[in-house]
Amino acid sequence: MNTATHPSAAADARWIPLFPLHTVLFPGGLLPLKVFEARYIDMVSACMKQEQPFGVVLIHSGQEVGLAAEPEAVGCLAHITQWDMAQAGVLMLKTRGGERFRILETRTLHDQRLEARIDTIAADPEQNVISEMHLHCAKALRSVVEAIQNKGREEQGAAYQSPFDTPLQLDDSGWVANRWCEILPISLKARQ
Repeated sequence: MNTATHPSAAADARWIPLFPLHTVLFPGGLLPLKVFEARYIDMVSACMKQEQPFGVVLIHSGQEVGLAAEPEAVGCLAHITQWDMAQAGVLMLKTRGGERFRILETRTLHDQRLEARIDTIAADPEQNVISEMHLHCAKALRSVVEAIQNKGREEQGAAYQSPFDTPLQLDDSGWVANRWCEILPISLKARQ
């Protein structure tokens, strides 16, 4: 994938490992991952040693396993917050979405892993004045989050793990919008 870019963006670009998936990660979102392919265990291990994130990108074409998939043009940095290897060859991760990025170009490594030269996308600007519409959206989101968490605790008991990071950032319009995108039944392509 080669895309034209602004000259100053190219100067800020860097190469990162990619984890192409059939999901979209948003800034501030939580993404648990079960990593079992040797190539991705190696990738994640290197990221943990270097304390660096990797990129989660929606698959445009291809599959999660096997040959390298073609990614969409925009992804999100995934920061590893917890990990466990409860059984040999299976790494359980908890990640949190960081900055979004635009892929400038990709390269496929010998083991079919992808790396991308990226340029980060500026975060949503903070709003000094919270609109009435935002207050309604935030209030509705709080109700939905509480309902999801209550149902999860009911069904799973002590094993339940919330899909939402705390504390809830209901005064941040970007955070609220991202959580709605995670919750609503919209296509992956539309989330992208």
